[in-house]
Amino acid sequence: MRSLPGAGPGGSSGAPASTIHRVRRVLAIKPFRRLWGVTYLCSVADWLNLLALTSLSTKLLDNYTAQNFAFVGVVVTSLLPGLLFAPVGGLLADRFDRRKVMVVCDLLRCGFLLSIAIVGAPWWLFVANFLVGCSSIMWIPSKDAAVPNLLRRPDQVETANQLGLVMTYGLAVITAAGANALILGINSTFHLFQGATADLYIAKIVVVITGLLYLTSGVLVATRIPELSLRDVHATPEKKAEKAAEEKLGLGAMMRDGFRFVRTTPLVRGLLIGAFGAFAAGGAVVASAKPYSSSLLAGDAAFNLLVLSVFLGLATGMAVAPKLAHRLPHDRLFGISIVVAGLSLLVVALSPHLAISLVAVALVGVCAGTAFLTGVTIIGSRVEDAIRGRINAIYQTMLKVVLAGATVVTPALIGLVRPRQVTVWGGPITIDGTRPVMLGAAALAVLLGVVAYRQMDDRRTEKIFADLRNALRRTPRRVNGYLIALEGTTAINTGEQAARLVRWLDTGVRPVVRSADPALAERQFTTLVSEASLSGARAQALVAAAVRADLVEREIQPALDAGSVVVMERFADSPLAAVSAVGGLDSAELEGITDWATGRLRPDLTVLLDTASGNQNPDDSKLSPSEQWRMQKLLADMAAADPDRYVVIDADGTDDEIAERVRVAVQAVFVGRLSSFAPKEAAVANQPAPYAVHEAAAAADVAEATAAEAEERVASEAEAK
Repeated sequence: MRSLPGAGPGGSSGAPASTIHRVRRVLAIKPFRRLWGVTYLCSVADWLNLLALTSLSTKLLDNYTAQNFAFVGVVVTSLLPGLLFAPVGGLLADRFDRRKVMVVCDLLRCGFLLSIAIVGAPWWLFVANFLVGCSSIMWIPSKDAAVPNLLRRPDQVETANQLGLVMTYGLAVITAAGANALILGINSTFHLFQGATADLYIAKIVVVITGLLYLTSGVLVATRIPELSLRDVHATPEKKAEKAAEEKLGLGAMMRDGFRFVRTTPLVRGLLIGAFGAFAAGGAVVASAKPYSSSLLAGDAAFNLLVLSVFLGLATGMAVAPKLAHRLPHDRLFGISIVVAGLSLLVVALSPHLAISLVAVALVGVCAGTAFLTGVTIIGSRVEDAIRGRINAIYQTMLKVVLAGATVVTPALIGLVRPRQVTVWGGPITIDGTRPVMLGAAALAVLLGVVAYRQMDDRRTEKIFADLRNALRRTPRRVNGYLIALEGTTAINTGEQAARLVRWLDTGVRPVVRSADPALAERQFTTLVSEASLSGARAQALVAAAVRADLVEREIQPALDAGSVVVMERFADSPLAAVSAVGGLDSAELEGITDWATGRLRPDLTVLLDTASGNQNPDDSKLSPSEQWRMQKLLADMAAADPDRYVVIDADGTDDEIAERVRVAVQAVFVGRLSSFAPKEAAVANQPAPYAVHEAAAAADVAEATAAEAEERVASEAEAK
């Protein structure tokens, strides 16, 4: 169990902060800002390395045919380490000090590149480039896994990933291309090197500069960002203890543990399934783009326009993903993005005109950018630090393997179909192998997107169409986590039951948090009322709503947005019923005030503790017996009006007996609706499917029976009064 973090201004449940505001808050964190600068240096070096080694390889090779394969050789030797050794990078990131791993990798990259310039042999260029790629594939998981530990709040991970992608695929590309052109232009202008070997010397200088960039990165990481060594910054003490125990495992055991985590965690399993479909479709699109543009009979300019459209779409998708995430949960947004990308690709495959293709391709890019950013955000914010490096490595490996495989296989599939020309809407188009390949890729993306959505979706009780409608209306999305409220009269010890429920739920895969003690809110309420000399019931109701609004904005909403299960006692119903019972105010008006104060935030499950034994703790209650009875009746009416959200529990008996009833009722809800939240120690988790269904049905029957008994008891007491 852990207490809720304060969210500050950026964690409000109100209108989402602007992109500029979120970026400023993340860049205000000095360690992350320095790591962002290091990312810039290394990304520039990566792109410059590709340009420099391609140029150098053509200078070192004399054979014309070999020169034509130089670029392919550089690309293959750069990608091959990712196909072979990416999981090892994840193991290093999870087992050793990430800062030291990054420093060693930077020094190795620098050394290998300098050796290329010194040795000057074609074979060593490709071998050393392969070793540089191995070092890079060890560096990336450590950097990605360390980012969440540098941030103040888990909800900043998405903005941090957004900044990283902009730097890697935006500013760094422009800088590398500009720097390479500038170096070549300086020699052309000032003739620093002349003769037949001038181009060779210039290419070697670019390689040396690239190595020095990696060296600079290593020095900065070693001396300026000691925070990269931090681990489990946002973890509970229990999770840290689990991590300490895991550190005793060997690399082989850690590898098996990583794959077991993927196999047993629906969120991560769905993420990888969806990513496979998205990457396969992306590889098919990339490999078939050139022949597809020719089939439109629009000339070579069509290919450039298609490439421009997809990259503009990618940038747009990465830009709008955080705003979409305010209206759709990440787990739903990821699957939906892949499905829509597949449907858009279907339009591309059937398109008879370039204009339609450009719009559809741009939409494919938007969905792909949204899905990619959402995927890395889920890994950074929802996967524990102890295993985050391995999951990142698997994700990156899948990206490279599937993209490379699809790029290689697609041309062979295209060649199986003989081109023919047809007339559509009065215009000729060429039907060749690109369109069946795109149709197959679209079908694969849609299928795996649906599978990923069903695996990852934690909110089966809320229809997807309701979320989509809210997104189109630009209304805030429902929270990503799960809110459980324990309600009851002031005579019932809801605090004890909340604490017991948190301890039981905390054995699950989701983080579980308990909201602030209601006594703190009560003291805040009393202070505000006394200092302002408020005696009217309506004025006090407004103060109570203000206290609840502050609690939601500051603590509850950020935890829910981070995907946590939040357990809170006396969220809104009990204070609402108490004010109505004492002041005689209209409960509908009070409910409207509460909805406005909490941004219409309602618990996913409300456990109403109902007692027939009267005021058990008269010394702790400020309500008279008649007011207690009116409050109890109001709570029972609320439960009867919304049976899908309420579970009524008999609160007579010992704390252990009540806790067992609460667990049975909550377990029934978890098994039936949100099984991914269910505690690992729950009996149904370790039983065969038929037994689990039987236990779930039994638990549901118990919950319904206790609810019916409580309602009958309240009705009989009302008649007696």
